[in-house]
Amino acid sequence: MAKINTAYIGLGSNLGNRGKYIKSAVDALTQNKNIKLINTSDIIETESLGQKNQPKFLNAVAKIETALPPEKLHKEMLNIENSLQRKRTKKWAPRTIDLDLLLFGDKIINTPDLKVPHPQMHLRSFVLETLCRLDKNLQHPTLKESVSVLAERLNGCDFKLNPDTPQLISVAGVIGVGKTTLTKKIAQSLNCRKILEPYAKNPFLPKVYAGQVELSLNAQLFFLIHRAEQLNPTALSPPQIAVSDYIFQKELIYAEKTLDEQQLELYRKVYPCFARKVTKPTLVIYLKDSPRNCLGRIHKRNRPYEQKIKLDFLKSLDDQYEKLFSIWKTSPLLTLTFPQLNAEERNGCKQLLNCVKHYILI
Repeated sequence: MAKINTAYIGLGSNLGNRGKYIKSAVDALTQNKNIKLINTSDIIETESLGQKNQPKFLNAVAKIETALPPEKLHKEMLNIENSLQRKRTKKWAPRTIDLDLLLFGDKIINTPDLKVPHPQMHLRSFVLETLCRLDKNLQHPTLKESVSVLAERLNGCDFKLNPDTPQLISVAGVIGVGKTTLTKKIAQSLNCRKILEPYAKNPFLPKVYAGQVELSLNAQLFFLIHRAEQLNPTALSPPQIAVSDYIFQKELIYAEKTLDEQQLELYRKVYPCFARKVTKPTLVIYLKDSPRNCLGRIHKRNRPYEQKIKLDFLKSLDDQYEKLFSIWKTSPLLTLTFPQLNAEERNGCKQLLNCVKHYILI
């Protein structure tokens, strides 16, 4: 007797009577004697990820049980698409119906005709959110995370990997959390370029930490200009992979904490000119630990100009990072607390690196 497997099929339509096409596709699945429909998610409406000015999509997910092998199930899905006037022109074009085999049990399939899990389902909120409505604890076979965890990383957004843009991984977090250490490990493991903050090159920073607050604007402008140069798209040619130990958006956080009212007013006028020219990260890794633990590392590494940093300053930075990432929509956001990071270090960061590779083009 053939084994019964549980599979999840994504359904989408953005041409004609979208709801009717999705219902017809579900009906066609139920009419197949080798397929048993278990449940369908609610239908949600989303913007197209493809060509501009397309109609919006209706999307849903169907949970089925089947004795068919995945290749034969995929063929049946193609037949349903063809029966519903699916026109195969070019990628990302509008379509009457789209059926994607998202998951097939815990199988991992990588053939020219079929890839399971769906290679970019973890970048699509409309997929993950509908899967969550069926089973929020459902595990992704290669990422080894639940669909609810994967959905949280996207904050309601949908992303696609673009081979024509640089692949930038940015590691973020407060001073002393371990950004540079992790950045170096990722760069070494992926054999890619590392971009480090130019602390040692900033001639104003030690003086600011020593109390010469009148030089705060000089220090912040030095960082602003230097980081904009580091992250300029012309310096990060696609499809090159790079990993930085900061995100550009931290500039405003530090400016608001270190500049007086007049300095900050001037800085805010200059900042957008540089921000428009930097590469957006493909993935952000947000490291979290208590400000007290971070202060302990700062004292341990004993950089002279950092020794006057106070706990209250780190707490205020921590609050600002939390606010920034609570509304983050620029890229997927992978959050690691320090106990998780310790576990990753003991395991050679294998799980973390496996995760990172799913969010960039290798």
